[in-house]
Amino acid sequence: MSNYWNPFVQKLDPYVPGEQPKDKKYVKLNTNENPYPPSPKVTAAIKEAVNDQLRLYPDPNCDELRKKIAEHFEVKPSEVFIGNGSDEVLAFSFMTFFSAENPVAFGDITYSFYKVYANLCSLSPKIIPLNDDFSLPVDAFCEPNGGVVIPNPNAPTGRGLPIDSIRRILDANSEHVVIIDEAYIDFGGESVIPLIKDYPNLLVVRTLSKYSSLAGIRVGFALGQKALIDGLNTVKNSFNSYTIDRLALAGALAAIDDDAYSKGMAQQIIATREQTIKRLENIGFTIIPSQSNFIFASHTEVNAEVIFHALRDRGVLVRYFNQPRISNYLRITIGTDEEMDKLVEALKDILN
Repeated sequence: MSNYWNPFVQKLDPYVPGEQPKDKKYVKLNTNENPYPPSPKVTAAIKEAVNDQLRLYPDPNCDELRKKIAEHFEVKPSEVFIGNGSDEVLAFSFMTFFSAENPVAFGDITYSFYKVYANLCSLSPKIIPLNDDFSLPVDAFCEPNGGVVIPNPNAPTGRGLPIDSIRRILDANSEHVVIIDEAYIDFGGESVIPLIKDYPNLLVVRTLSKYSSLAGIRVGFALGQKALIDGLNTVKNSFNSYTIDRLALAGALAAIDDDAYSKGMAQQIIATREQTIKRLENIGFTIIPSQSNFIFASHTEVNAEVIFHALRDRGVLVRYFNQPRISNYLRITIGTDEEMDKLVEALKDILN
């Protein structure tokens, strides 16, 4: 730790991303990346954008992409905010909508970046324990707070939340913003975007990383009524007006245009997920019901950390969280059928 660091920075506990190995080739099921390539139209659009226009700054307002997203989700362009991945959108949202005077509520088992953002923004988190089955205790999120953040489906558990439950939370928090993080919604969940017209306190955050296979170009967006989007733009333009580069804009436009391709790949992932759940249950795993592109699994007899290391030794990467309540679970990204075959064979070898 450097003596030159700000004392506040010295106290920060940063987010730890999933391992990105460089030493050898692994079956990589640890960072919830889509196992299939993006639409060919995306790569073609990005190649076409590699031209002399790269000497110019990109559109700081991302107007063409905002219009395309608005048309796709049936909202107004003024109700769309574009960011450098959904993580940046979430960071700006914490800065814009939450204050130190009122605690922001999120689950104890959730996307770990929320706690990092709360600390970075000097907020007081109100951490609400999930139920024993990892379902969301809706009533607890309806009690007084300074705002709510919920991933739907949840990460790392994969459990989804029905729209009626989210509507209850929105009604109970009418004076504060409720952020629904829909990073994984296209793998079996039901989006709350249609509720935006009825709830001025609803902000929906999405990403192109999972569903559209574009984790490498970093494009996320938020949808909400204009007053919320104006606030996000105020914060963004106080940091960096040019968060999305020209190549990313081109790729994102093509991805939204070719939604049929992404939907087809998502259906394949869902089918592989359901098949994998059955295969793992047959060898002694308990699986939390999942509406995402990953599963949360625990073995009845063998410790998760032991399995985690043994899988890595066999060239298969999954995610292990050494945290209370979930230290005996593994988060396993759904890969191709061939990759899941390798996972299951490695697990059988370990368990035998």
